[in-house]
Amino acid sequence: MKKVIPLTELSIEELYKKKQMIKGALIGLGLVMLAAFIVLIYLVITAKTPKVLAAVPISCMLALLPAFISLGQINNEIKNRNSK
Repeated sequence: MKKVIPLTELSIEELYKKKQMIKGALIGLGLVMLAAFIVLIYLVITAKTPKVLAAVPISCMLALLPAFISLGQINNEIKNRNSK
């Protein structure tokens, strides 16, 4: 199992690398979720039970929340180091 290293122990280059990795993953997953959201909107319009299908896109967006929080923490750490 991989050991979790605190952000304060990473070098600035590692922070930038991790930031780019998370940003790329968010963009990729965001595009996939956008495509799925468009398909689900079509299904909500054409289906007989739109309430059930309308809840799916909202719950999928919540799956990206931890990645956004992690990206914010990395940005704060980079900002703190640059201000020193």
